[in-house]
Amino acid sequence: MIKYIKLLGLIFGVVVMDVLLFSPGFIGLEFGGGAFTTALSVTFLFGSVMTLFYGSYTLLFRQPVVLPVKNIETHEDYVEALSFYRRIKVLEEDITLGLSQLSRMKKKKETLLNVLNQRFDPGELSYKKFASVTLEVEKLLYLNIRSVLNRLNVFDEAEYASLMKSKSATLPQKLFQEKTKVYNDYLSYVKNSLHSNEEILLKLDQLMLEISRLDSFEAGDIEQMPCMQEIDQLIKHTKLYRQ
Repeated sequence: MIKYIKLLGLIFGVVVMDVLLFSPGFIGLEFGGGAFTTALSVTFLFGSVMTLFYGSYTLLFRQPVVLPVKNIETHEDYVEALSFYRRIKVLEEDITLGLSQLSRMKKKKETLLNVLNQRFDPGELSYKKFASVTLEVEKLLYLNIRSVLNRLNVFDEAEYASLMKSKSATLPQKLFQEKTKVYNDYLSYVKNSLHSNEEILLKLDQLMLEISRLDSFEAGDIEQMPCMQEIDQLIKHTKLYRQ
């Protein structure tokens, strides 16, 4: 859907440019109005056609190139990198869930920071503590997505499909079981990472609910909030697990 929207935008842009170039009310280029004007008109017209041709090919037919995990920095980078793997049928639902998690994380972060801006001054210790833990939780979610991308980068869909199709008919039973276990580990890791992200998003919802219930409290009370303690444990556990 996005590529078709981009294509429509490209067509619209080329049409607008041609109208500006060839309309008598604007630049007014025309054929037969002199050698230079004619040559310029032909050049721009040819350029418009080539732009539409190349743009259509790029958006509709050229195979996308996976973004290296080490180069991923922004939210958009994560979305682009994860979207590449939608073609893997066995993981299509998981990839869709991962993309949904990225979208929800962005929205929840913006909502939470907006709530904090309404209730606290950015210079207050309470604001800094809540904002800090929000950023830490966001990092955890991105860390899980990055780990998923690392697994997907070495997942051989064709070999997995061939393995499932053979059903040990062409392989010794032991080898078939070992290869199946390897691929099941891939799939399990992806699902477990996404389940962990769902827990992370739930903690953010709980944190927003707890903040909304508080009328007044001291900065020192923040660490005693049940959700803050749970998030702190989640952060420590994940960092320990990743070491």
